[in-house]
Amino acid sequence: QLQAYGGGSVQTGGSLRLSCAVSGFTADYFSIGWFRQAPGKEREGVSCITRSGGTTNYADFVKGRFTISRDNAKNMVYMQMNALEPEDTAVYYCATAPTLGCGLERHYYVDYWGQGTQVTVSS
Repeated sequence: QLQAYGGGSVQTGGSLRLSCAVSGFTADYFSIGWFRQAPGKEREGVSCITRSGGTTNYADFVKGRFTISRDNAKNMVYMQMNALEPEDTAVYYCATAPTLGCGLERHYYVDYWGQGTQVTVSS
């Protein structure tokens, strides 16, 4: 299973670090992505990282602000979020994809999803 945590409330320009803890299986079997869903909106891909961590992808709206990383020895994936904006307010989820590469399209992520962690950015 996956457990996402690290969300919270910050002001515009603040930072948060989300963590995704993997248990019950070895994290490096999967590419892992972060998604978010704001109230009334579709869930959207934010970032992803391949099994070895050698390749990452980011949605245009977070490029230069968010950084995804992983520590397979600890079965952990992280997403450092800087320069947060009110538009980043959402529930953030981590999910696994049984793919060699990683994409931000939801249909790749067919195995495990975390329960979500709330990020709220106030102006």
